[in-house]
Amino acid sequence: MKRFKVLAVAALCLLLALALAAPAVAADKKEPVKIGAFFALSGPAASIGAPTKLVALMVVDKINKEGGIQGRPIELILANTEGAPTKAVMAFKKFVNVDKVVAVVGPTRTGTGMAVKKQVEAAKMPTVMTVGGDPVIMEGKIGKMNFGTAYWVFKAPQRSSIAVKKVLGYLKAHNLTKIALLSASDGFGRDGSRWIGKLAPKYGITVVGAEQFNPKDVDMKSQLTKLAAAKPQAVVCWTIGPAAAIVSKNHHALGMKAPLVQCHGVPGPKYVQLAGAAAEGDLMPATKLMVWESLPDSDPQKKVIAEFVHLYNDVYKYNKLYPINTHSGYAWDAVYLLAGAMQKAGTDPAKVRDALESTKNYVGVSGVYNLSPKDHNGLGEDSMVMIQVKDGKYVPAK
Repeated sequence: MKRFKVLAVAALCLLLALALAAPAVAADKKEPVKIGAFFALSGPAASIGAPTKLVALMVVDKINKEGGIQGRPIELILANTEGAPTKAVMAFKKFVNVDKVVAVVGPTRTGTGMAVKKQVEAAKMPTVMTVGGDPVIMEGKIGKMNFGTAYWVFKAPQRSSIAVKKVLGYLKAHNLTKIALLSASDGFGRDGSRWIGKLAPKYGITVVGAEQFNPKDVDMKSQLTKLAAAKPQAVVCWTIGPAAAIVSKNHHALGMKAPLVQCHGVPGPKYVQLAGAAAEGDLMPATKLMVWESLPDSDPQKKVIAEFVHLYNDVYKYNKLYPINTHSGYAWDAVYLLAGAMQKAGTDPAKVRDALESTKNYVGVSGVYNLSPKDHNGLGEDSMVMIQVKDGKYVPAK
């Protein structure tokens, strides 16, 4: 009898232990939250897309270690757009129809973003893009004010219009009121050119000459020579990738005295590496990430950026392959914006979209985000700083 009681107590203890362990086991086996992530992992924009993928993986790892989304881990479904619009569309369709994701991050380039925009709206898929151009979230009115235009698309990088305002404000402050514009013929270049043409008069700035080039061109001297004849006080270039460094070299080789101002897609070690000594003195708008150590301790972004840099450089050691550039924080912010919305609203697409639109005061690597139905980016001029190349390094511009 005594032995029976002992066995009964032991069995009861075992059942109790199993009961207590059951929730933990169930939590471990919760269905993951699938998020699609597609970037240019090869092709001309790979230098941006490949590290963007690594940052997306890094931030997902961080969120999962902290409990995931409402106790569910995030599973990132990756795809390579190769920087090609058709590849981007195919990848997005797979996310929706095969992988059954609940949201998407990416792509890398404005052209691929525009290619998938209609697919995003048709699928009603919350998508936070990591592209620089404005068209993905505009084309007329924004958000609910114009259904089917930019209802489901958001973007983490600053809008081109914000970067243009930062540049024009700097030029005006330095009495550089006559500028020449050299822009790429792709979607990103056209977007910047359009905004400069529209906003320059409001700053009392005149565009005395404008030229375009193909992003794959290897020499832009002819365009710069034409612009030099217009006697500008500054030359503004709007492009990303190796083309920007070629422009810098050509500008230097021609002995142009007018300072060269690049766009917000350029800042990073690669630009200085490719342009070499020619880059000395070049100006550009950038995220605070590029000069974060010079930020005052009162800046709310400084702590966030410091954590990002520590993880990127010291923990994951991504800097060995891809040193930090102005694009580095975009995937961090894109994933965190989605995660924050899902943490609040769950994974129903419409609720996620509404939660994104109501995001206020999210302090990210790229800025402090305040989104709304009319603004699917949520960053202002205060999220950017003007920087300059000095002795081969980036410093705050004076």
